[in-house]
Amino acid sequence: VQLVDSGGGLVQAGGSLRLSCAASGGTFSWYNMGWFRQAPGKEREPVAFMSRSGERTHYSDSVKGRFTISRDNAKNTVYLQMNNLEPEDTAIYHCAATNRAFGEQRAEVYEYWGQGTQVTVSS
Repeated sequence: VQLVDSGGGLVQAGGSLRLSCAASGGTFSWYNMGWFRQAPGKEREPVAFMSRSGERTHYSDSVKGRFTISRDNAKNTVYLQMNNLEPEDTAIYHCAATNRAFGEQRAEVYEYWGQGTQVTVSS
């Protein structure tokens, strides 16, 4: 499975962005999906997760209430809607796919990764 991330950019604090992750080369609906982010000098951090069917979601405490993960299995795409962005959200965001159980937050269990898209939030 190949994943391509897009939608990042520069936004002021309080603004919004929607990230997209387009999948190809596999059966997208087989995979639980996640978004991770990594800021300069920091470890990779789990952000949001969605089950194969889209019925279940999980968010890190730092983004809960501000970010929304969604997926369109017909379009082989997962999204991350980010509202009320804060400078602390500045990072490279990657989507990832796994056949493991829903809710896995360990990056090492995700078999496929997007190349990442830069999100920069100015104060």
